[in-house]
Amino acid sequence: MALNVYEGMFILDSGRFARDPDNVSGQITKLVQDAGGEILVSRLWEERRLAYPINGQRKGVYWLTYFRLDSLQLAELNRQCGLYDANLRNLFIKIDPRIVDALVEHAMAGPAAMQDRALPEVEEEVEEEYIPEEEFEGEEA
Repeated sequence: MALNVYEGMFILDSGRFARDPDNVSGQITKLVQDAGGEILVSRLWEERRLAYPINGQRKGVYWLTYFRLDSLQLAELNRQCGLYDANLRNLFIKIDPRIVDALVEHAMAGPAAMQDRALPEVEEEVEEEYIPEEEFEGEEA
């Protein structure tokens, strides 16, 4: 029995999620647990317009999950996810054991916490590269 950590990205029906977010997202947890898995992190990633309609839906809720599961059970989990009517699409990626802790910590922190850390570096680079428009007025291309 080889237990691996997987990242699961689900695109959920945004209408159903808006009406009952706890039940729709809770069903993802139930599917993983019914397959014998253990949820490490499960959270909303974002809601956005889809690049193309899926089952007539133009918007989707992206749900990110990290879980531990026996590799032999992954095919059955994928099949069960396909049968769940609020799930438009899903993707599972096996995570390298060396980076599991970092990814789980990042997912627990959420996107806002990570953006706050990156902003000061970006602002410093922009300030250093800024050249006022007045310097270009006399030059021809």
